[in-house]
Amino acid sequence: MGKLIIRNARVIDPASGRDEIASIVVADGVIEHVGADTNSPHADVIDATGLVACPGFIDVHTHLREPGREDKETIASGTRAAAAGGFTTICAIPNTSPVIDSQTGLKFILSRAESDAVVNVIPYASVTRCQQGEEIVEFGDLVHYGARGFTDDGHPIMNAEIMRRALEYSAMFDVPILDHCEDIHLAGEGVVHEGFYSTKLGLKGIPPLAESVQVARDVELAAFTRGRLHIMHVSKRQSLPHIRRAKAEGVRVTAEVTPHHLTLTDAALESFDTNLKVNPPIGDAADRDALISALLDDTIDCIATDHAPHTDIEKDQPFVDAPYGMVGLETAFPVLYTSLVKSGLVPLRKLLEKMTIGPARVLGLEPRGSLAVGAPADIVLLNLSQEVQITPDFFFSKSFNSPWLGSTLTGAVIMTVVSGKLVYSHRQIIEK
Repeated sequence: MGKLIIRNARVIDPASGRDEIASIVVADGVIEHVGADTNSPHADVIDATGLVACPGFIDVHTHLREPGREDKETIASGTRAAAAGGFTTICAIPNTSPVIDSQTGLKFILSRAESDAVVNVIPYASVTRCQQGEEIVEFGDLVHYGARGFTDDGHPIMNAEIMRRALEYSAMFDVPILDHCEDIHLAGEGVVHEGFYSTKLGLKGIPPLAESVQVARDVELAAFTRGRLHIMHVSKRQSLPHIRRAKAEGVRVTAEVTPHHLTLTDAALESFDTNLKVNPPIGDAADRDALISALLDDTIDCIATDHAPHTDIEKDQPFVDAPYGMVGLETAFPVLYTSLVKSGLVPLRKLLEKMTIGPARVLGLEPRGSLAVGAPADIVLLNLSQEVQITPDFFFSKSFNSPWLGSTLTGAVIMTVVSGKLVYSHRQIIEK
């Protein structure tokens, strides 16, 4: 692998605090130099004048659907969607068919990623067999074969004893338990946030307590076991005090928030767009504002897409019957930049921190998530002034179930580099 020089970019590296016009030199897949321009007669050169260069985004919460639902997404299509969105590392949720709960499943994901992926794929395994919440998997075996975390996402772990034991294993092997915090008895048959709009629209609501009581339980268990807990897709303001208190007390807890929970409110449900049906449901304006504040004060460690592709046939149903989830890899940056940075709510550096070094720290992936010398050369180039039109053709994912269809957003991903190799450039995937 030869040299690559990215010249004249505005280099922003939240991990080091760097924000300056500089050049990045890549050699043999790693970062060799960041700073004043340098010449190399045998290097490939990218002129990044007017662009931002930052570490490649990391998504700790991606549904790739393979094996089992390749009609929705595959590792090949999902990683191309990731590259188009500026993501250089994504973490595969194990709620596939079959569930990834054995070394065989992990070997499949890693093998398919080796042959088909254009970005780094990190596999998770389920916490319990078949995600049924009854029998804990073989943690040591699965860590040995590559699992970097454990989650029953989509199937809340209601049994506190199971969660306790899982957290004890997480402490033993130093890997996080990533929990979808939802009390299924409180949630019942709800499909949207319980509040004004659920009543107005005649849709059964899910009370905020369905999330916050499980967050409270989990942080208590994490404190007791000294395990590693990661709370997925925090969506309600009532959950945040529990996370803040746990962090202040030294509990090993981290948390993520999604672009849709940071930028949307349940008022949008008046459209009855099933692409807005997500779990946990989108909250009200007070929830959104509290989540933004929690991002700024570091209660929230990272932004995760919860990329959840579904076919248009599945989403083209009555609201109560449609599946939960929206795609998010390609739209994450323009949605967040347009809604949060351009509006002055969140500084650009803070947004990039929560998409780069923040998720890297959650999983212990450093020096990924940074532009440190010697780090893997995972880099994204961004045009902060370029508009993007969100149409079905915009997506590299097999699915395009997005509430932003038809929108014009600002902030375009121009190029994505993974381990020193250009994999995406100006709306084109550079194949292996």
